[in-house]
Amino acid sequence: MSKIKFEMEFPIRASPNMLYQYFATPSGLQDWFADTVNSHGKKITFTWDGSSEEAEVISKKTNERISFKWLDNDDNDENYFEFRIQVDPITKDVSLMITDFANDDDDVEEAKMLWESQIDELKQTIGA
Repeated sequence: MSKIKFEMEFPIRASPNMLYQYFATPSGLQDWFADTVNSHGKKITFTWDGSSEEAEVISKKTNERISFKWLDNDDNDENYFEFRIQVDPITKDVSLMITDFANDDDDVEEAKMLWESQIDELKQTIGA
């Protein structure tokens, strides 16, 4: 079954270098994304309310982007999420781009609300 890809953009007042640390390190992710985050090489374990999910870092470029693939039981390539930092070349405004996938339109709306909540948490954490 094909999933629906969606992207979201969030303007954030932070340097790409500082922002990237909140996606690329377990301590940064733990500050806003999950209750606990543990890293074992490329494998990352995220825990929320006692429930754990594993993901693998599938690509990254320092201060620009990082992608994670969920390691559940399906080998679907459409099972990843990505944080991408975009800088406007003229204004130097920084935006965080989120790419994710959902099963259907209802799941897209639910996922978007979850991301909005998570990014609000991130903004509070970094004071942006």
